Amino acid sequence: MQATLNPASPARDSIRAPQPVARNIAVDAYRGWVMLLMMAEVLELARVAHAFPGNWFWAFLGYNQTHVEWAGCSLHDMIQPSFSFLVGVALPYSIASRLAKGGTFGKMWAHAIWRSFLLIALGIFLRSMYSPRTYFTFEDTLTQIGLGYPLLFLLGFCKPRWQWTALAAILTGYWLAWALYPVPGSGFNWQSVGVPANWQHFYPGFAAHWNKNANLGNAFDQWFLNLFPRSHPFVFNDGGYLTLSFIPTLGTMILGLVAGRWLRASAPRIPMQRLLIAGVIGVAAGLLLHFTGICPVVKRIWTPGWTLFSGGVCFLFTAAFSWVIDVKGYRKWAFPLVVIGVNSIAAYMIAHLFERFTFSSLRIHLGPNAFRIFGPGLEPLLLGAAVLLTYWIILHWMYKRKLFLKI
Repeated sequence: MQATLNPASPARDSIRAPQPVARNIAVDAYRGWVMLLMMAEVLELARVAHAFPGNWFWAFLGYNQTHVEWAGCSLHDMIQPSFSFLVGVALPYSIASRLAKGGTFGKMWAHAIWRSFLLIALGIFLRSMYSPRTYFTFEDTLTQIGLGYPLLFLLGFCKPRWQWTALAAILTGYWLAWALYPVPGSGFNWQSVGVPANWQHFYPGFAAHWNKNANLGNAFDQWFLNLFPRSHPFVFNDGGYLTLSFIPTLGTMILGLVAGRWLRASAPRIPMQRLLIAGVIGVAAGLLLHFTGICPVVKRIWTPGWTLFSGGVCFLFTAAFSWVIDVKGYRKWAFPLVVIGVNSIAAYMIAHLFERFTFSSLRIHLGPNAFRIFGPGLEPLLLGAAVLLTYWIILHWMYKRKLFLKI
C-alpha cells in the first residue's frame, strides 16, 4: 500500500497533472435522475395502481416504484446501488480537484474520515425521526456508504490492479463467509425471525445460505445492534436489511471508482466500449451466479451476485447518460436533473425532512379536496407531483444562488 501512495508513483503523477478538473455533466444528470427517483416516492404509484386494478400501465409504474420482496430487481431497487456507484465515480474527480488546490494526502485522509462519520451520523439521525429515542441502525444508504468510504478513499490512490484485487477479495471473501455459515435446521421457526408463514422466496439447497433473516448478516446484527441502547432487543429487520451489507456495497463503490477513473482518463472522449463491456459482463455474471444457485441476486442483503448485477446496470446507465449528453450533445433536457444532481445531499435531506410539512401545507392552503379533480384514485399522484415540484423549486433556488450542501 505504501508504494501506491508514493508521491512519485505514476498514478499519483497522473492525478497531479495540472489539468482543469471539469464537472462531468452526464454524471451529474445520472445522479439527479437517481435522486429524482428517490424523491418521487411521494407520487405513491403503487397506491395509484391499487386504485386501478387490471390496468397494466399503472401496475408497471407501481412495480417499478416498489422494492421487490426478495430476489430480482425493479427500477426502485437501483436507487441505492446507483447512488453508491456514483460516490465511486466522483472520487477521482474529487481527489484531482483537492490536489490541484494544494491538498495533501494527510488532510484529505482526515476529511475522508470526517465525511464517513458525518454520513453515518446523518443516516442514524434521519432514521431516528419520529422515534422516542435514537434509533441506531446502519443499513440505510448514507450509513452504508459512510462505513465503506475510508477504504474507498485509500483505493482511490491505488493502481488499477489493486482496485480490482480489492473488489475480488471483498466479494469472494464475503460470499465464502456466508457459504460457511450453517443454514437453519428443518424444524426452524421462521416466524421467530419475522419471515411470514406464506413466504414464497425460500431457497433450497446451497442457496439456502441467503434466505431471509436466518443468515450470517442477521446473526451479526443480533449481536452488534444490541450493543446500542434500544427500546427493545433487536431480533430481525422487517425488510431483511443488514449492517454487513456495507462490505459488498463497498464493492459497488469500487466499480464506480473504476468507471470514474476511465471517464476522467479518457476525457473529453467517452470510454463507451469499456462502459458497455463492463455493464454486460456485470449483468451476465450476476445472472449466472443467480441461476446456478451459487449466489442469488438479492438487493435487500446485497449479495455479491447483486453487487455484480446492479454494478453492471450502473455501468450501462453511465454509458447511456454519457452517450446522450456527451456524444450526441443533447444537454438542455438534462438541466432539471443537473439541478438535483449537483446538490444530492440537499435533495436527500429535503425529501426526508420536508415531506410531512409540504404535504400538510398544500392541504391546508389549497384545501383537502384540491387534488381530487380527477377522482380519488389519482389524488396521491397529483398531490405527490405538487410536493415533488416544491422540492425541485427549492433545489433550483439553491442552484441559482450557488448554495450546495456538501459533506
